Amino acid sequence: MNTIKSLFATVLLSLMLAGTAFAAEKVNINTADAATLDRVLHNVGASKAEAIVAYRKANGPFQSPEQLAQVKGIGLKTVEQNRERIVVSTPRPAAPAGATTGAARSAAQTR
Repeated sequence: MNTIKSLFATVLLSLMLAGTAFAAEKVNINTADAATLDRVLHNVGASKAEAIVAYRKANGPFQSPEQLAQVKGIGLKTVEQNRERIVVSTPRPAAPAGATTGAARSAAQTR
């Protein structure tokens, strides 16, 4: 009987430790679409995710996670619950069509 208890305790402990090994998925709130925000952020459903995207389109990129609290339906409590999941970086503008990088330009000139 002690062997069964010991085995059960070992399995239970292993499962608990394995659960903590997985890091929370992160999301860049300046580039993510509504479906991704809905999936990754806790207590953010489809309508709040759409509100985040609409706010971002109207006001530009977020400068900090706390700025999410300015979105209707999102409060500081939600921001705190998701702090480990939120990444804030400004999206880089796409290069114009036909533009080349400095390295590509140098390589073309040496040919």
